[in-house]
Amino acid sequence: MCAGLSAAEAAARLARDGPNQLQGTTRHGLLHAYIQRLRNPLVLMLALAGAILMATGDTPGFLIITAVLLLSLTLDVVQEHRAGDAAARLKEKVSLTSTAMRDGRRQDIAAAALVEGDIIFLSAGDLIPADGMLIEARDLYVNEALLTGESFPAEKQAPAGAAPDGRSQVFMGSSVVSGSATVRLTATGKRTQLGAVAHDLSKAAPPTAFEAEISGFSRMIVRLTLILVLATLLVNLLLHRPPLQSFLFAVALAVGLTPELLPMIVSVSLAHGALRLSRQGVIVKRLSDIHDLGAMDVLCSDKTGTLTEARICLEQQISPSGADSREVLELAAVNAGFETGLKSPLDDAILAAAPEGGTGWTKLDEVPFDFERRRVSVMAEKNGRRLIIVKGAPEDILAICQRQAMEGKTAPLDEAALAQVRQLLSRLGAQGLRALAVAWREMPADCHHAALTDEKALVLAGFLAFRDPPKADARAALAELAGLGVSVKIFTGDGPEVTQHVCQDLDIPAGNLLCGAQIAVMSEEAMSARLADTQVFCRVTPAQKLRLLSALRRQGHVVGYIGDGINDAPSLHEADVGFSVDSAVDVAREAAGMILLRKDLGILAEGVREGRRTHANILKYVMMAASSNFGNMLSMAVGALLLPFLPMLPVQILLNNLLYDISEIGIPLDRVEEAVLSRPRRWNLDAIRRFMFALGPVSSAFDFATFFILLRIWQADERLFHTGWFVESMATQILVIFIIRSATPWRSRPHPLLLATALGALAVALLLPITAIGRVIGFAPLPPTLMLTLTAITLGYLACVFLVRRLVMKRHAGE
Repeated sequence: MCAGLSAAEAAARLARDGPNQLQGTTRHGLLHAYIQRLRNPLVLMLALAGAILMATGDTPGFLIITAVLLLSLTLDVVQEHRAGDAAARLKEKVSLTSTAMRDGRRQDIAAAALVEGDIIFLSAGDLIPADGMLIEARDLYVNEALLTGESFPAEKQAPAGAAPDGRSQVFMGSSVVSGSATVRLTATGKRTQLGAVAHDLSKAAPPTAFEAEISGFSRMIVRLTLILVLATLLVNLLLHRPPLQSFLFAVALAVGLTPELLPMIVSVSLAHGALRLSRQGVIVKRLSDIHDLGAMDVLCSDKTGTLTEARICLEQQISPSGADSREVLELAAVNAGFETGLKSPLDDAILAAAPEGGTGWTKLDEVPFDFERRRVSVMAEKNGRRLIIVKGAPEDILAICQRQAMEGKTAPLDEAALAQVRQLLSRLGAQGLRALAVAWREMPADCHHAALTDEKALVLAGFLAFRDPPKADARAALAELAGLGVSVKIFTGDGPEVTQHVCQDLDIPAGNLLCGAQIAVMSEEAMSARLADTQVFCRVTPAQKLRLLSALRRQGHVVGYIGDGINDAPSLHEADVGFSVDSAVDVAREAAGMILLRKDLGILAEGVREGRRTHANILKYVMMAASSNFGNMLSMAVGALLLPFLPMLPVQILLNNLLYDISEIGIPLDRVEEAVLSRPRRWNLDAIRRFMFALGPVSSAFDFATFFILLRIWQADERLFHTGWFVESMATQILVIFIIRSATPWRSRPHPLLLATALGALAVALLLPITAIGRVIGFAPLPPTLMLTLTAITLGYLACVFLVRRLVMKRHAGE
C-alpha cells in the first residue's frame, strides 16, 4: 500500500479543484445578505417612500423610514447570520468523514476535503464520498440506486489487468451494502458522475409542514394587507386628500400590518432551540425539524441499544435437541470471523466466546447478508472439508433446512422434528434470549464460489442464544415520553417471545403485538386499523417499517423514527423527524435530521420539550402580530374613512412600527410554561386566523373608544389626536404580549430581555411627545388627566384580551 498523498499535495489539489461538494456552501457576507433582502417588494416600496420624503424635504419622515429599514434588515440579517453560524458549527460535529491514507498513515478526513488521488477505505454502511477506482475489494456490494435506479446491490471487483469498467469503479452517492474496499479517488465534487446530473437531483426539497404553514400565514397577511391598503388609498383619494400623503399613508399602513420580524423570530428561535438541544446531546441538522420534534406524538424505535443495553453476551450454544454443542459455536465463529459485510453485536459476542473458532479454516467465498433473506453465508474449507456455513434468523434458516445434526450424525428435519425445534425456540424466547440459527451443507471440491442458490438443503447445526438486558433508565424514559403525549412504538427484528419478555420488564403493553408475517398478508386498511392499539411490531423488514410509518402519517400523526443501521435509512427519510446516533453508519446519519450523541430515549424527552418551547415562542409573536397589528391597521383604515384628517401621519405609523419591533426582540428567549410543554404542539393556521379575527376587532373597539374620547370629550385637534392615539396604540400593542404569552400572566415571569425591550420601547413612546423630536414629527404633550384616561383604556383592553384569549384557547383545545 502506498503512502497516499501528502498533506501539502492534498491542500494544493483542494485549492485547485475546490471542495468535494456538489453545491458550494460558501456563505456570503453581511453586505450580500442586505442586498438580497432589498429585492423584497415591501422593502423596495418603503425605500421608495423614503426617497420621496427626502425629495419633498420631509427629513423626519425620511430618517424614521431609514431607521425602520435598517432595524428590520439588520435584525434579520445579523440574527440569521448568527443562526447560520451556530447551525454550521453543530453540523460540523456530525459531518461525513472518510478514512483516507495521508502522509503514510490512515486519517479521518472530512469528505469535503477529499481530493483526486486520495486513497480511501470503505466498509459496510459507508457512503462513497467521490468517484474512484478499486485497488482492492473483498465481497463488495454497492447500492447505486441514486445513479442507476436499480434497487439491488451491484457487485464490485478490483480490475484484474483488463481495462477498468463499471464493475471496478465506485461512484459518489452510492453506499456500501457489504464487504470492504480500498479506492483511489478519480473525481471529486462537480466532476463526479453524480455532479454531472446534479442539476436534476438538487431540486429544492418540498417544504416541511412548518414551512408550509408559515408560508400560508404570510400569504394570508399579504392578502389582508392588499385589501386594507388599496381600500384606504382609494378612500383617501376620493376624499381629495393630498395624493402624496395618501400614498405614504397607504405604504405606512402596509408596513404596520406586515410582521417583518417573523423571519428573525423564526430563525433565532430555531437556532436557539438547536443550541439548547446540543447541550442535551442532540445535534440538529435541519432546523425546521425542531418544530416537528415538538409536534411529534408517535416515536417508532428499535429495541436493541435503545431499550436494551446493547451489551449482548452469548448465553447458550445448543444443538436442535437442546444439548450443549461446541460445534455450533465453532461454525458460527467461522461465519462471523470471515464475514466482511454488515457486522452486528451478535457477531462480536460470538467471536468473544470463541476467539480461536476460525483456526485452520480458509475462506473461499461469501454471500453477504441482506434484510430480506436475513442470513449470511460463508464458504470455507478445513482439512479438505468444504462447507457453506449459514447463520441467520431461525425462521428463515429453518425454511431452507432438510436435516438436523444429531450426535455427530444427521437426521431428517421432518414435521415432528420441526415442532420440537420450535418448542425449543419458544422456551428460549420465554427466557428473554434471542436465538440465531446455524446451518451448513457440504460443497463439491471443485466449487470455489458461493451463490444464493447454494442456500438450500441445509443441515441445521443448532442455535446460539444471546441475552441483552433492558436499560435501567428505559422505563423512566418511556414514562416521561408518555407524560408528554408521545406514544412509543417498538419495531424489532426479534421474535415475539423475546420482545414480550423485554416489554414485560419495561411495562410496555405487548399483548396485541404484530409480526412481520402477519403484516405481509394484511391490506393497508387492515394494518391501519391495528395501529392504534398495537405498540410492538416483531420480525419486521425495512419495507414493512416503511408501510407502518406511512400508515401512521396518513392517520395524521407526526412520526419520529430512531435507527442507526443501513436498513434504517429509508425509514429515517420517511419519518417526519429522523433520529440517528453519532456512531451510526454513514447512510443512517445522512438520512437523519437529528443526531443523538448517545442512544437514549431519555434525551429525546428533553428534545421534545425544546421543540415545543421553540414552537410556543414563535406562536407568541405570530398571534400577537396577527391580532394586534390587524386590529391597529383596521382602526387606521376605518379612521381614515370617518375622521376629518388621517388618524396617524405616515411618519408616526412608521415610528409606531419601529418601537413595536424593538419591543419584541426578546421573544425567542422567552420562558414557556410547563403546561404548554405537556402535549404535542402543531402549527394550526385556522386557530391563528380565529385568534386574529377575535382579538383584532377587540383592539379596534378600544381604538374607537379612544377616538371618541379624544374627539368628543377632549375636542382634540389633529396634533393632540395623533399623540393620544399613538400612546394608546403603543401601550396596547406592547403590553398585550404579557397577556398572550401565558395563560397565567401573573405567575409566569417573562425573560429579562423581553421585559427590558418591551418596557424600554413603551417608555420611549410615553416620553417622545414631550421631546423636541416629538414636536417635529407632529406630537404634542398630553395632559395628565388624558394620560390617566388612556391608562384606564389600556388596562380595560388587557383585561378584555385575557378573557377573549381564554375563550378562544378553550374552544380550540376542545376541538
